[in-house]
Amino acid sequence: MPYAGTADGIRIAYQAEGDGTPLVLLAGQANNHHWWDGIRGDFRAAHRTVTLDYRGTGGSDKPDEPYSTEGFARDVIAVLDALGIERAHVYGTSMGGRVAQQLAVRHPDRVRALVLGCTSPGGPHAVERGDDVRRSLARPGPAAGQALRALMYTPAWPAAHGGPSGVLGDPDMPAYARRRHLAASNGHDTWDALPGISAPTLVVHGGDDILNPAANARLLADRIPGARLHVIPGARHAYFEEFRAVASPLVLDFLAECERGE
Repeated sequence: MPYAGTADGIRIAYQAEGDGTPLVLLAGQANNHHWWDGIRGDFRAAHRTVTLDYRGTGGSDKPDEPYSTEGFARDVIAVLDALGIERAHVYGTSMGGRVAQQLAVRHPDRVRALVLGCTSPGGPHAVERGDDVRRSLARPGPAAGQALRALMYTPAWPAAHGGPSGVLGDPDMPAYARRRHLAASNGHDTWDALPGISAPTLVVHGGDDILNPAANARLLADRIPGARLHVIPGARHAYFEEFRAVASPLVLDFLAECERGE
């Protein structure tokens, strides 16, 4: 497994597949690169896909110290540097969308086009999930996992696609790393910086997402200059997987248009 070294001495495991324009795929909170297993192939024909295991997940080092979305963005830059990639498209979902915002804000010369999926600006301006959702995720034992699956997918999806899912958390993460990831996501706030994003931006969200309420998509689209917004009716948080027949072509068309317009 290849690793990128960071300025603070952490090894970040990464995965690069295919040819074409580089496309960085960023997973959600407390997840590793397997988040993208179900749809990575959708981008293979046009893009060299790059994923990574956030610090605290997968094959990466797991220091017990504060994490942040800004720090995760620096780890992405370390991976791009290790691969010799100067500029890449960036598609981040959930917490990965928060990391993608940090990349576009703090490293604009490295981001070719930006796709923000099922994510939020964070901070006091964001629309928070309801207390009922929080309580369901705090239940002990398997009940929390069942609640998370219901927030990710419509009832029809698990019935047709049994077995494990790559978007329900890295099962091998230490408990402290899970807490560190939660704190990083909760500490995110790019509201004041969003108007400075210069990369062409597409915001995508599931219309029935209550894990990260869909109202956040409009906030992002209104805040980022020239951003486009696409809400997928009936989709929940894992819109990118369950509604891939809509979402993947949408993203591919947007990235191709951005390349033609350069």
